[in-house]
Amino acid sequence: MKKFGVRDQIGYALGDIGGSFVNLYIGGFFLIFCTYVLGVSPYFMGNMFLVGKVFDAICNVIMGTLPDRWKLGKSGNKFLPYINISKWILAASCLLAFADVSSWGTTAIHIWVVFVYLFFCVAYTADSIPYGSLASVITNDPVERTKLSRARAIGGMVVGLGFLSFVPMFIYDKSGTVVPAAFFQISIVFSILSVLAYTGLVRLTTERIRDEKGAGKNSDYRFKEAFKAAIKNRPLIGMMVASIGSLLIINGVNQLAPIVFAERYHMPGAFAINSFINIGITLVLFTIVPKLVEKFNKRNLVIASAIFSFIATLLITLMTIENVYVFMALYNLATIGSSVFIMVVWALVTDCIDYAELQTGKHYEGTIYALYSFARKVGMGLGAAIGSYALGWVGFVSGAKSQSPEVAQGILKMYTGMPIVAFIIILIGVGLIYNLNSKRTNEMYAILKERRASI
Repeated sequence: MKKFGVRDQIGYALGDIGGSFVNLYIGGFFLIFCTYVLGVSPYFMGNMFLVGKVFDAICNVIMGTLPDRWKLGKSGNKFLPYINISKWILAASCLLAFADVSSWGTTAIHIWVVFVYLFFCVAYTADSIPYGSLASVITNDPVERTKLSRARAIGGMVVGLGFLSFVPMFIYDKSGTVVPAAFFQISIVFSILSVLAYTGLVRLTTERIRDEKGAGKNSDYRFKEAFKAAIKNRPLIGMMVASIGSLLIINGVNQLAPIVFAERYHMPGAFAINSFINIGITLVLFTIVPKLVEKFNKRNLVIASAIFSFIATLLITLMTIENVYVFMALYNLATIGSSVFIMVVWALVTDCIDYAELQTGKHYEGTIYALYSFARKVGMGLGAAIGSYALGWVGFVSGAKSQSPEVAQGILKMYTGMPIVAFIIILIGVGLIYNLNSKRTNEMYAILKERRASI
């Protein structure tokens, strides 16, 4: 069997790239498409996001149990076969989400919007649960898992910053008016790229940790036991809470960004510039985060950066910055805690999965990750809903070509103010609940190493 190396890291990054082409595109621009092109109210969208993600969270738990119960094909792999099938469903959901049905009646449009969003939720779950669980069977080495976490974070940022940053240049014309046809054209490109990226994941990554009795006809899997292991897993509960805070930024705050630059600063192209600033910060973090983790521990690094960002976003919300370039620079520095969390979170989650093995002696990778993902999907729903509600709170007018200066200023304050709450939630989750400090983590892996060697 091939040793862990760059091949696995590239492959794992491609998996997040594949998912992000669809997830981030829908997360960032589905609200704009539905409010501007289809004329759906932001309050309806907020309710749909919230209910849809609760439905999605339930699907997560179901999907997480499937690889733990049954293996597909004869390869012996636990998660890769599921990804190889579901990648096609996810690509289809992207195409359906941006189909222009504005000529339909009001009732039909609302039914269609709900249908395509729920279809996307199911499709993304079918991909994301096996993908997230995959890291735990690629390697059991803590350092190598940190490299996978970093690779996953970079994968999403490649799409979010390298591709999505250019989307406003196509969906807005020179006068700042939305171009309906551009949304579907972009969805075609992103769907194809998503399938290609997932194909690369399947071909480049290797499942090394095998549990021959964990699935199939000899399975001793019991969902009740796996669920008990999860609710008694304090580190996992902490990560659930912290991730809700993180996703308030990713799914709530970030969907306001294109509107802020288009309406408040009258410069849609600034969204791309803002993304490139973020890229620069991300590249710096990419080089120094592993060293910082080695020196200060993952948990301590997240806590320190979240405290900084809490203070910084509070200050930037109290200020009014008229120069768009100054605003972009300060905002990206102020929210650096979010980037640090995204880069480290998956290594923390795999520690939670191993903590369950320490407590039970059994492999519940799929189910534990699915239950963690349940909280993530709730966070996505809350974030997307609050982001949508925020537009309604400040008087956003659906279907209008542009918004009033008062509304634009209100959206700006929501964009800078919501991260304050998000970083408080992250600090509660990682600082108060998650209790795997450096000493306890090392002790856990020493016990697991000895236990696994004796099998």
